[in-house]
Amino acid sequence: MPQQKILFLSVSAGAGHMRAAEALRLTAEASLPDVETRHLDAMDYVPSAFRKLYTDFYITLISSYPTLWGVLYQRSSEADPDGPMQKLRRAMERLGTGDLRKAINAFAPDAIVCTHFLPAEMLMHEIRRERFAVPVWLQVTDFDLHGMWVIPRMTGFFAASDEIAFRMKANRIDAGRVHATGIPVMPEFTQPQDRRTCAERLGLDPAKQTIMLMGGGAGVGKLDEVAAALMRLEHDFQLIVLAGRNEAALARLKTHAAEYPGRLFPFGFTNEVPRLMACSDLVITKPGGLTTSECLAMGVPMVVYAPVPGQEERNADYVLEQGAALKAIDLISLEYRVCQLLAEPQRLARMRACARRLGQPQAAQRVLEIVRAELEGQPSAAKWVDHRA
Repeated sequence: MPQQKILFLSVSAGAGHMRAAEALRLTAEASLPDVETRHLDAMDYVPSAFRKLYTDFYITLISSYPTLWGVLYQRSSEADPDGPMQKLRRAMERLGTGDLRKAINAFAPDAIVCTHFLPAEMLMHEIRRERFAVPVWLQVTDFDLHGMWVIPRMTGFFAASDEIAFRMKANRIDAGRVHATGIPVMPEFTQPQDRRTCAERLGLDPAKQTIMLMGGGAGVGKLDEVAAALMRLEHDFQLIVLAGRNEAALARLKTHAAEYPGRLFPFGFTNEVPRLMACSDLVITKPGGLTTSECLAMGVPMVVYAPVPGQEERNADYVLEQGAALKAIDLISLEYRVCQLLAEPQRLARMRACARRLGQPQAAQRVLEIVRAELEGQPSAAKWVDHRA
């Protein structure tokens, strides 16, 4: 039997969709040696103007105009998928994805898993016109179901939680196509990490209460101001701050760190996040779907900080309702929450237990098992159909 091929398609509008696809690819690489895999970012195959709309414009909106983003998020979720504006949007997307279709055909996959709705919508159009016959799955990457993720003719859907699976079925997705797997996280977040070993490797005190402040891959937010405020609190703890690729924020944090030796530990972009998380008693973070899932997979409670209206608010609601997090709407609220938890270790322990209960570290493995099971006995690599021939 020819080697099977699985293609993972994502979109670099925020890091979460990319991380989910890469988590699936790396898990498949480790656990399915007889399967060839590839991960493509759809934005690598579109015109630059199209790419700016989906990446730069999105980042600008959520960073500078979060309220506007929240309104757009809700209205687009409620929009009639067969309405003229949605049809026009999909038509414009198809015009910009011709090179992506060529790249998919060149790889000739037996199955495709999309971690963003854009490539799934494009493939749905081709399936509907009987120009493509490869099974396509869709992995939702938030603890919410935006209307654009409800796409006909998908082979299956992977939901972040039982509630999202319920919402899928309520949106007329056949129950047999819905799987509550969780959100895939990188393999490093699924492996046990010894706190003492990790702390010693990273220059931290394993016995001291430890808080990690995360700003995402781009290091968004006023991390240095938040760190300075936390350092002024009357509690003895060490603070890890992840500035990502924000070099200016990292430089300011290093200046602050000189004032608090042995207490403030700034990091730029790093692959040590799972080990830093293993050292942490609490994580302060924006509640992106992937970051939230990584914290839960590691069993670390959170303070979700100033969530952006839309998917971040829905993610925050989920972990708040389940007892794995508290919410801080601004810096004053954040200072209060941190003081509250440091003074109540039993409450922090209960939150940790809730996070461990919610965590689904094997989500990627479960997704791959479902895809592989569906592929068993199917013929290899259906192709695009060229009706011009």
